[in-house]
Amino acid sequence: MTQHDSDSSAQRSEDAETEIVPLAEETLHVDKRDVATGRVRISTKTEIVEELARAALESETVEVTRVPIDRIVDQAPGIRTEGDVTIIPILEEVLVVEKRLVLKEELHVRKTIATDNFEIPVQLRKQRATVERLSGDEDDAVEQR
Repeated sequence: MTQHDSDSSAQRSEDAETEIVPLAEETLHVDKRDVATGRVRISTKTEIVEELARAALESETVEVTRVPIDRIVDQAPGIRTEGDVTIIPILEEVLVVEKRLVLKEELHVRKTIATDNFEIPVQLRKQRATVERLSGDEDDAVEQR
């Protein structure tokens, strides 16, 4: 027996002593599905309610009164306010031998504010929701419809 023959016989005896064990692997696959555990029924109802809308309305009126003055002045008076009256001077130049400034009239402007309460009926809509939980027996009845 040669060296080569002794090596191959040793190899065979070594292979005979080695056991091959097959490997197995388990895998996991997860699925999910919908399951109805109950049902609800929701209904809404719209109601119309009349309410009064209230608002305070202000109006402003202006009263103009002409007050004749016919007085000669050296310079033009400015616009002034006395109490709740605004006085606006109206001037006119008059040609005489000399030029004079004559205060012809004043406009007295008085403001008054009136407040009126205003009411008008308006319709407002309100919705209400009703939620009913249905039992399992009613679930079957709903599905058959």
